[in-house]
Amino acid sequence: MDTLTKLNVFVLVLSAVLLAMACVKADRVRAWREGINPSAPEVPDASFTVARVVLVAMAGLGVYSALQGFGVSDDLAWSEGELTSAVRGATDDLDGFTFQVDQADTPLYFDDYKSLIEDKVAENGGGDAPQTGVSAEPSDTDTPTEANLTVTAHGTDKAFCAHVVRVRSKAHDYTPPGITGGVGTLTYPGYRLTVETREGAC
Repeated sequence: MDTLTKLNVFVLVLSAVLLAMACVKADRVRAWREGINPSAPEVPDASFTVARVVLVAMAGLGVYSALQGFGVSDDLAWSEGELTSAVRGATDDLDGFTFQVDQADTPLYFDDYKSLIEDKVAENGGGDAPQTGVSAEPSDTDTPTEANLTVTAHGTDKAFCAHVVRVRSKAHDYTPPGITGGVGTLTYPGYRLTVETREGAC
């Protein structure tokens, strides 16, 4: 249970307490006051009426705020089903994904496999899923050629292992035009990804 959800539950409990206070009979309150301070002036019925209205209004406001808070909490958290669907969609998008690398073997269009998978999972989350909160943690033995990343998301304990393999694809080499507009002399090697996912951490 995250902090926002805990706060919403606390507000609901507080609202219930306020409603219980509003239901206490006036005679019981008078008897309680008389037992503590017999010389205290008697509280008129109108004061009890006003107090009940205030307590009920505060309780109603608390319930409304908690319900709104639960909605916000749901918008910020992933469900198991949302993450499962998003990972499957991301796997389909990335299996066969092509790109080029520069002379330092760095991909031209994304930073690393971690950011690439996180972005693709978020994109495939659907309208009800958050666009943030996805994490793809690489393994210690990962290389540019092969990697295993554990995919998780805020709000669920579900985890997936994404196995990524980079395959050389000369058909996707890219040679930019030369300075004079002719054929360039620098070629960026092309690669294709094969991606598989399974349930559970890597």
